[in-house]
Amino acid sequence: MKEKEEDISLASFWDERYTKSSGEIPTHEWFKTFESLKPFFQEHLLDKRPAETNPCVLQLGCGDSTVPADLWNLGYRNQICIDFSTVVIQKMSERHADKAGIKWMYGDVRDMPAIPDASVDVAVDKGTLDAMVSGSPWDPPEHVKENIRRYVDEVTRILKPGGTFLYITFRQPHFMKPHLLRDGVWDVQVEELDDDKGSFGYFGFVIEKKPA
Repeated sequence: MKEKEEDISLASFWDERYTKSSGEIPTHEWFKTFESLKPFFQEHLLDKRPAETNPCVLQLGCGDSTVPADLWNLGYRNQICIDFSTVVIQKMSERHADKAGIKWMYGDVRDMPAIPDASVDVAVDKGTLDAMVSGSPWDPPEHVKENIRRYVDEVTRILKPGGTFLYITFRQPHFMKPHLLRDGVWDVQVEELDDDKGSFGYFGFVIEKKPA
């Protein structure tokens, strides 16, 4: 059966996909490897919040990406990885059972009651929000706008004052930025991630929550 664009926003789609996951090679890294994102992470995570300061890093819709393990190898031992696929959470918790300091959590990024208010230093999204978007980019369906609103509101809730939301996307910033704006809550900046000549364009949103 041909996949529909909106299918990728469903847990059932990813459960089926991740059933095929095995070994260290991700079934669906989504886009851009940790190595290609290293300069972006270097500036906005590694330099600003060194591993020895033990920042809480939340991986939003972690899937079977290597990013949590890559950061763990650099000393980041206070990570929460959340995903609504029970299949991938089970697989990843088994695959990385030797990596103390990474917590694999089943949950929906639109509703994360297990994560306390103002408890996260850095939240990372590499394609999770993109998977929620379907329909016209100029005027998405109401359910899409509602899902995005719920998700972004949850991120604002769990971030500490002064915390950072790093959102990596292939979608054009002028379509996504209006969904991310929260007056008086945080500041939104966008960087073009241009490391591979001739490659598809990617963007990094750097969203800083205002101090209390």
